[in-house]
Formats: sequence, structure tokens, C-alpha cells
Amino acid sequence: MKNMKNNNFKLGNLYIIATPIGNYNDISKRALITLNKVDYILAEDTRKTGILLKYFNIKKKLYSYYDYNEKKKTNFILKKIRQGNNIALVSDSGTPLINDPGYRIIELCRKKYVDINIIPIPGPCAAILALSISGLPTNRFCYEGFLSHKKNKRIRRLNELKLENRTLIFYESTHRLLKCLYDIKIIFGKDRYVVLVKELTKKWENIYGNNISNLIKWVKLDLNRLKGEIVLIVSGYKPSLYKNNYEISPKIIKIFLNLKKELSTKKAIKITSDIFSIKKNLLYKFYIKKKY
Repeated sequence: MKNMKNNNFKLGNLYIIATPIGNYNDISKRALITLNKVDYILAEDTRKTGILLKYFNIKKKLYSYYDYNEKKKTNFILKKIRQGNNIALVSDSGTPLINDPGYRIIELCRKKYVDINIIPIPGPCAAILALSISGLPTNRFCYEGFLSHKKNKRIRRLNELKLENRTLIFYESTHRLLKCLYDIKIIFGKDRYVVLVKELTKKWENIYGNNISNLIKWVKLDLNRLKGEIVLIVSGYKPSLYKNNYEISPKIIKIFLNLKKELSTKKAIKITSDIFSIKKNLLYKFYIKKKY
């Protein structure tokens, strides 16, 4: 990496650097090399990042860069880069921008300041780590981050996700966890499988999976299980047939009928079956019975 301060014709680089989510040994060699060589570091919390840098004996100028000053600081940072300074962006922990500040400056670089080079330095991400050990399908998933702290908005969003058949990923805070779990139970049903992953890579790391009813009981047995940084991995919606074995959810019917307008019945059944992981013969029996 070259320092470009005295070269008016070259720009600095913007490095997006993932940092450990708990265990400092998880930092990459490349991240350490880059942090040592940049001119400035943008930090969501300068105190927390300062502790990390001190641990690795890295001395750099830190600028705070968080939700409430992101808009104000962005132009200042872009000016620094255009003057030839190499700048690193880090969050409190994990991969920047995943529920953390940074989107605005990246968006501007991609749309307006296209000559600025953005370089990612990969590393830990709590959402992906939790998904990988959940035992739930990982080939298709939906990252939702934090649900709203307002009950009405939280309920509305969960209702929108009720029929989502991909694995769902949520972050949740200590003081809101039980409220969130109760809402999931009410809207998704008492049998929906959920994996609670807390304090990943730390001394108190804990992973527990069960249907939502039993998960709530498990949490309430020891309220220390509420504490820490928490990721919830929720199984996707699995279409179920009702009492007569032929009544299928309205969402599946809608997709099937829309496909049938453009395709043969056989092909519409196959595609619907693939989308919702439902047996083709059940869809066929349903089609014959309803005579669509």
C-alpha cells in the first residue's frame, strides 16, 4: 500500500475491514497489515476500536463514524481520500455495514465518486456464522437484522414474513428478546423451529435450537440466557396441508394459478413444487379436486 498524500493525481483507497466479533484471535493477517498502513480509521465507536488497536499495538488517528454523524462526516472523509489518504472503515465488531454505518459513503463512491477504489478485507460476520451452525437450510436465506422496537411495526413485519420459506436471520437485543420470541410464537406458530445463538466466539458462547415454545421455556429457566449479543435463526415457512389434505395455503394457490396462465399444468405444478418444497402429487390432487 502506498501513501499518496503528495501525489495530486492519485487517490487514496477506502478499505472496508471486518474485525473480530469477540475473540481477537479471529482477526486476519491482512486486516492487521491494512490497519497498520492506512492514514486514518473510521470507527463506529472510537473507544471500542481503540481497545482493539491497543491490543495489537496499532497507533492511528481515529474518526467517529456512526448513524447520527454519518451524513455530516461523509463529505469530509471523501475529501481526505481524494487528497490521497488511505482510510479504513470498521464497525464495533464483525463486517462493516451489516446493520452498521457505512452505506452512505459506499453509495456515494459507487454512484458519484466512481474513481475511488473500495477494497474489502473479509472476516467474521455474526449472521453468517450463526446460520452456518444452525442446522437449518443455508442455500437460501433472508437477513432481516433488528426488528422494530415498536410492537406494532414488529408485528406487521413478522406478518409479512410469516409465509417466507427461506431461513430467516434476526438480530435481537437483551431487553427485547422475550417480547420478540413471544411475537414469533403468536404469528409463526408454536412449532416453528428457532435457533438462538448468543455471544459467538466469546467465553459465554451458547447455541440452542428448539420449537419456539420450548425455546421460550429454556430462556426463562435462566435469565442469564437473555444477556449478550444474540442472533435468531428461524426456519422458513413449510407449507402444510389442512384437514382435508387438499387445502393448500392461499400464497401457494396464487403462485400456481399465475404460473398456469403462462405454462402447462404439469410445468406450473413442477415450478410451484420447487418453490415451496411441496410434493407434486399433492398439488396435482388439489388441482383435480378444485378443477382450476
